[in-house]
Amino acid sequence: MASPYSPCTILFFLFPFFLIIFVDSARPPFACAPGGPATGLPFCSVGHPIKSRVKDLLGRLTRAEKVRLLVNNAAGVPRLGINGYEWWSEALHGVSNTGPGVHFGGKFPGATSFPQVITSAASFNASLWELMGQVVSDETRAMYNGGQAGLTVWSPNVNVFRDPRWGRGQETPGEDPKMAARYAAAYVRGLQQPYDGKHGRTKLKLAACCKHYTAYDLDNWNGIDRFHFNALVSKQDLEDTFNVPFKACVTEGNAASVMCSYNQVNGVPMCADPNLLKGTIRGQWHLDGYIVSDCDSVDVFYNTQHYTSTPEDAVAATLKAGLDLDCGPFLAQYTESAVTKGKVTDNDIDAALTNTLTVQMRLGMYDGDPSTQPFGNLGPRDVCSPAHQNLALEAARQGIVILKNARKTLPLSPSRHRTVAVIGPHSDATVAMIGNYAGVPCRYTSPVQGIGSYVTTVQQKGCMDVACRGDQPIGPAVDAARTADAVIVVVGLDQSFEAEQKDRDGLLLPGRQQELVSKVAMASKGPVVLVVMSGGPVDISFAENDPRVSAIIWAGYPGQAGGAAVADAIFGAYNPGGNLPMTWYPQDYVKKVPMTDMNMRANPSKGYPGRTYRFYTGPVIYPFGHGLSYTKFSHSLARAPTQLLVPLDGQKLVSVNSTNPAQRKRAVRVTHARCDALHIPIHVDVRNEGDRDGTHTVMIYSNPPAGHSAPAKQLVGFEKVHVTAGGQVRVEMAVDVCNDLSFADANGVRRIPIGEHSLQIGELSHSVSLRL
Repeated sequence: MASPYSPCTILFFLFPFFLIIFVDSARPPFACAPGGPATGLPFCSVGHPIKSRVKDLLGRLTRAEKVRLLVNNAAGVPRLGINGYEWWSEALHGVSNTGPGVHFGGKFPGATSFPQVITSAASFNASLWELMGQVVSDETRAMYNGGQAGLTVWSPNVNVFRDPRWGRGQETPGEDPKMAARYAAAYVRGLQQPYDGKHGRTKLKLAACCKHYTAYDLDNWNGIDRFHFNALVSKQDLEDTFNVPFKACVTEGNAASVMCSYNQVNGVPMCADPNLLKGTIRGQWHLDGYIVSDCDSVDVFYNTQHYTSTPEDAVAATLKAGLDLDCGPFLAQYTESAVTKGKVTDNDIDAALTNTLTVQMRLGMYDGDPSTQPFGNLGPRDVCSPAHQNLALEAARQGIVILKNARKTLPLSPSRHRTVAVIGPHSDATVAMIGNYAGVPCRYTSPVQGIGSYVTTVQQKGCMDVACRGDQPIGPAVDAARTADAVIVVVGLDQSFEAEQKDRDGLLLPGRQQELVSKVAMASKGPVVLVVMSGGPVDISFAENDPRVSAIIWAGYPGQAGGAAVADAIFGAYNPGGNLPMTWYPQDYVKKVPMTDMNMRANPSKGYPGRTYRFYTGPVIYPFGHGLSYTKFSHSLARAPTQLLVPLDGQKLVSVNSTNPAQRKRAVRVTHARCDALHIPIHVDVRNEGDRDGTHTVMIYSNPPAGHSAPAKQLVGFEKVHVTAGGQVRVEMAVDVCNDLSFADANGVRRIPIGEHSLQIGELSHSVSLRL
């Protein structure tokens, strides 16, 4: 959400004043304060196992006290020295005040604002994602120590960016489920930074939460909103698309929480589905943590979806399905009466609280004075530090994608292009650069400020805002283009067009932005560089096909340092190496595909083209993974087997029907294969054949044997490497056969196709035969 505060440059100017008027606000102990009423009680004893401490605490609480702990603004228990706690804090791409658990001001006027997730995803750099998580973890802990944030952050959003119109696609790592899975695990590890506690129990610096589970990617489209939407999803698509990132969050990232979404899936509200909550998250994936509802989801499925006849039935449905914490007041209001009416038992309440209290104890919240605990030394000096702000700049640089660079227009030369016209509604963007679920940044560097650090600038917006409707000062922008040595036009979207509860109707630039670009390009005497700021893809085919638009850059929502990063890329101080994390479709796509159709796979008989690069069969503006560089990279295989045996675990080979009824292709259940260490080693030499250092993403795609309903193309591995000019680097990767080369059949059963798998690595193609 856009911040109500002024830009942080002003806040930092006033920072000494804040220090004068605000007294030390260090947080007192949440519970178990020395000399407090719980001194000596077992639940306060750090020497006891957490399991026994939780059991002891539960045994001391009344039912009335317990039900007030089932909601996000949990009440305190003064007689036991336990303070109230707000569970809802956010940290999507920096400490955010979207939730009530975070408050800026005083010693914490702002926090480092990294690029929006979709932009960071374009880096394809898992190490960067984890580093960003670590910085956000430091700053959140510091603000917690100062009494201005919580330790339970409801981030990241790992939904698959299924439809280009989705307003919240900007919050996600993109359309590929395996890439989203890797992002999820990396960012969660960075946030949580687990460490060994006593009795072999892993403790946490923060508790992350992966959301919104599952098949949630429609907010408000064509009169249908997320509160009423019933997502009809096949078992196949659940298994190999929608649930993939959430599984990785839990099994690889060891996330402490998962959030269930507003929507129904196949007629059942997500927060009341025992199969998908208790059965899958906790039963199959073994979540070590708590399940929380999206805010007011329980109220929504009772009052809006009318899933149960009484509020007490709604309490029973959600607790028995596996929900542990309600973001909203519903469980606090109706759980006691649900017990009285025999809908739930005290054991149901205790089961939920066991999970939430365990997470709080893993966070050290029952260990007394925070200043004496690990991370207790973090404070204001650890927020907006130079190192953190430099990482925000680096993340913005790594997320920049060059879409077009005709005649090697970029990078521009400050000596040849001394005066640059900076045009467009985002030419002086600040708040727009941080996207949604952001906080108050440390500072902003707008595009015109960044460009002005290299050359003399002449700014004419042309469109006064992103909507660009009616009379706009396009004429002065055209005049500026005529006299400048080069033109940089910064256009795109903002939260008034794509946001939570706001999906787009189409994919074109809003209002008269296209007209502005075309008229400026026609008038310019020098090169024209188009910069697009957006979360979702935009149909800019007009610019791609216009020879007067020399270069196009997608900057996403690049965070607080976005303007500096854009300028560094345009003038060659940084060689961009970002790649698109989503397909850019033509406007015609939205006429063929309703947002409500959840099917991933194409259906030619119905004219349905499918979704995402894995299944889509139609034309694109730019494909998933597209991205140019100022240098050229080549690949050569150093090691890759041509054959691999898949050992079976005493089971028979089974068949699945192919999409062609005339054929039956063999595939083996993943559960029937011996998957331990079943990997295909792929070693690739990457050579930089140009005269500039650069970063490059080595991507491995798999094309399965024909005749299965597997994706036609699937990203199975990627690594980011830096290669000096003329240099060569070897990248060693491994393709996990059971995870990466398997697909889900119509029943949601994972299977490995037996036969020739083609692996694509840049310009290379290599076949691996899987045999039994």
